[in-house]
Amino acid sequence: MKAKSSSLIPILLLVSIFMLPFHMFGQSDPQVITVNGIVKDQKSKKKLEYVNVSVQGTDIGTVTNSDGEFSLKIPVENKSQNLVFSHIGYKNHLYPLNNSGISNETFLLSSDSQLLDEIVIRSGDPAVIVGEAVKKIDQNYSNTATILSGFYRETVQKGKRYIDISEAVMNIYKTSYAQEVDRDGVQIYKGRRLLSPKPSDTLSVKLQGGPNLAVYGDIVKNPYPLLEKEALGFYRYKMEDPVMINDRPHYTIGFVPQVTIPEMPLFSGEIYIDQQTLTISRVEYSMDMNNKEKVSRVILKKKPSKLRFKPNEVSFIVTYNSQDGRSRINYIRNQIKFNCDWKRRLFATSYTVISEMVVTDSKPAGSEKIPSKEFFKQDQTLSDKISNFSDNNFWQAYNIIEPTESLESAVVKLKKQYKD
Repeated sequence: MKAKSSSLIPILLLVSIFMLPFHMFGQSDPQVITVNGIVKDQKSKKKLEYVNVSVQGTDIGTVTNSDGEFSLKIPVENKSQNLVFSHIGYKNHLYPLNNSGISNETFLLSSDSQLLDEIVIRSGDPAVIVGEAVKKIDQNYSNTATILSGFYRETVQKGKRYIDISEAVMNIYKTSYAQEVDRDGVQIYKGRRLLSPKPSDTLSVKLQGGPNLAVYGDIVKNPYPLLEKEALGFYRYKMEDPVMINDRPHYTIGFVPQVTIPEMPLFSGEIYIDQQTLTISRVEYSMDMNNKEKVSRVILKKKPSKLRFKPNEVSFIVTYNSQDGRSRINYIRNQIKFNCDWKRRLFATSYTVISEMVVTDSKPAGSEKIPSKEFFKQDQTLSDKISNFSDNNFWQAYNIIEPTESLESAVVKLKKQYKD
């Protein structure tokens, strides 16, 4: 049984940025070509968010933002390969790179509905299918130590206004999926932060996690209390409409709590399982908010005694990518909404924190390991040594999640506040 972690909600407020000496790989090479554009539905022309964009046969990639936009920097040695666009409910789309960069291109994805009609959809007891998928985790996921490079972004909104924007590139040390998650760790390499200078925007609550989203948000490797064998009986399962992911038919299995446990809230959502291999490719889930005091005990790390904290939503999207028959974590998005107010005040203030992490490359760890003393600790905040959003080339050849139009606008506004 894998270790149970108390850091199930990977969010950390009041963060800033620091640098460590361990060198990133691959994407720090300045010899790259750049592909950027927008991904849309072929029929409706709707912008598609969280589409996985990668170089075929590699782990080099990123995801589209909520505006459907992406930018991908590709080492020149991979410039003659294809781009692969994959998204739940859509056919994979291949696009040749043709040895050159591509700018402001529109990429259209077509629905998988016709492809699903041509495939015999297997059925079965959803609880049994989930149980079998859990049993096959050691077989279906990476069985070697890996060092991933990744990008992390965290934003804090007060109402609809951004008050804190933090970003970092990082190294993620992942042991085999057969080993405990406590041996994994994150090392911050480079980052930046922009914080509202208004005293009234200071948010004095701290929640669990931060960049360790890459470790504790990996629900397949950190399964309690959702995918751990002993916890499967906590839920009631229901078979829903199948979908295609990476051109492979997947079961869609919904789940809701059917018991309560004293130590923490349970979840509801959907699990997407490859019908042939029983690999869990995607999980979307939200924390049960019926007992908000219990939710607060799990996610809240620190607050002033006179501040009232009310959680309203804690939700996750977690996706996995397969290479050479083995899967590993690819993308995690966590959203938490809550209200804060001081006693004797009439109105509460609403906040939204969004944290997301995408793997942008990987390599076998071999004998190389990030020293555990350099891992980002649960009780750490990122130091306040770097807060530079003025350098347009800050990320150089590193791959990131492109900022949305609203986020870019927020950066401009926050910069102006520092100048005023």
